[in-house]
Amino acid sequence: MSKRVLITGAAGFIGAALAGQLLARGDSVIGIDNCNDYYDPALKQARLARLREAAGDFTFHQLDFADMDALTAALDGDRFDAIVHLGAQAGVRYSLENPAAYVQSNLVGHANMLEVARHREVAHMVYASSSSVYGGNHKLPFSVDDRADHPVSLYAATKKANELMSETYAHLYRIPLTGLRFFTVYGPWGRPDMALWIFTGKILAGTPIPVFNKGEMWRDFTFIDDIIAGVIASLDHPPADDGAVKAGGSAKPHAIYNIGNHRSEKLTRVIELLEDSCGAKATIDWQPMQQGDVTRTYADIDAIQRDLGYQPRTSIDEGIPRFVDWYKDYHQL
Repeated sequence: MSKRVLITGAAGFIGAALAGQLLARGDSVIGIDNCNDYYDPALKQARLARLREAAGDFTFHQLDFADMDALTAALDGDRFDAIVHLGAQAGVRYSLENPAAYVQSNLVGHANMLEVARHREVAHMVYASSSSVYGGNHKLPFSVDDRADHPVSLYAATKKANELMSETYAHLYRIPLTGLRFFTVYGPWGRPDMALWIFTGKILAGTPIPVFNKGEMWRDFTFIDDIIAGVIASLDHPPADDGAVKAGGSAKPHAIYNIGNHRSEKLTRVIELLEDSCGAKATIDWQPMQQGDVTRTYADIDAIQRDLGYQPRTSIDEGIPRFVDWYKDYHQL
């Protein structure tokens, strides 16, 4: 049975890819995005153009979901069954420069979307959390059962706060909620502030690439197609609310999952694959460790595999060349 789904961040990397897949399977999509200039708005407009050209029922509202009056007015009289709340101010390092943007979008905005879910009595809201909530956790791989109360950036703190707010709403109002802790997502139509995009552009241009912590960095790189498969599986399987009282309190319809590739790849290996795909050697500009950053991410995906059958299929050996091919095509190189 088809759904009508409200997606925030619909002009973003993950949001646009999700909207495209939902439209392709026959769902209707209402998209929301403020299309700000954190990175090139032309890329966001290009993603939206592809969605408007696709077959299916797609409606878009350009607005800031942190503005409750604008959000309420845009959605007045419209019906939707579920919400996928992906919109947020992204970026760990930028949170050091512009903390107010994170408070407004990630805290006020998330609270607004919880209120929309509450008052519209939606069947399920999936929302974006982040692997950054694990902070400097030294236990590997990161498990959803690990403590995540020592964030090392404001961005990470806002994402952990989103999980806590959601826990409260699930408890008080029995709204089915699922939080997804995304690990480094990459692929076609990605974000220009991410390392793969930056490195590819600089390698092709013959300019030095900034590599932090002497290259002693590892990331769980997850291809966009695998991420979307996991988001849709989450959307289609809201957590149950059995109302039973369990140890530590009442059972709440709130699930949190890691969604990653379950492999931690060293950055220097990623650079080698980029060099092969670009057909050029990288010049390295060695940089010290950045404040607010972590040396390693690595997803334990046992929970989402068990509950939703999630299984990432794309290795970096396949995914990185696909990204570089898209990058060259997009920039007409």
